[in-house]
Amino acid sequence: MEQLITDMHSVGWSARPGFLTHDESERLRQECALAYENGGFRPAGVGHGAGLKIREDIRKDQVMWIDPGEQAAERHAYLGAIERIREKLNQRFFLGLFDYEAHFAIYPEGAYYKAHLDRHVGSSARLVTVILYLNDAWQPGDGGELKIWTTPQGCDGAFELIEPRMGTLVTFFSGDFWHEVLPTKKPRMSITGWYRARD
Repeated sequence: MEQLITDMHSVGWSARPGFLTHDESERLRQECALAYENGGFRPAGVGHGAGLKIREDIRKDQVMWIDPGEQAAERHAYLGAIERIREKLNQRFFLGLFDYEAHFAIYPEGAYYKAHLDRHVGSSARLVTVILYLNDAWQPGDGGELKIWTTPQGCDGAFELIEPRMGTLVTFFSGDFWHEVLPTKKPRMSITGWYRARD
């Protein structure tokens, strides 16, 4: 976790393979897959509030929001780690992070999410993006990599490609880093969330 905080301080983003054990990640993967099979997911939208729209030309993933009041055993280790990261980020950066919202996300074969920022227009609540990948046996060529631009030039600058391997955790400042999900060639699972400050 200390390396994650160091990365955020030095470059504003971090990718940490093996953040959870395989067994911890597998329990989350199974929860995600079962909920999908049982019809718990809905097409993801663009925007928020009254401006939320389904735009399959921009994104084609499906999501299921996580109820913070649910105490699912599968999420215990992950949510505990998420809380420890929140505390560390507040200590280092004085961000005033007080809340965490998240959803399971599934990208069916052929799905994508074009380049975007995670901070909603007119809102500064989402400060830090947190993504945990749940893809067992992911191989090069399976698609679904996270493309994140790492310079102030945004989509015209340098970028990194992050493989969505099981247990990898990615964090970055939500309003600073343009990113996209490349088209998938097999289903891709994750938990995507955001630490929030009071807007």
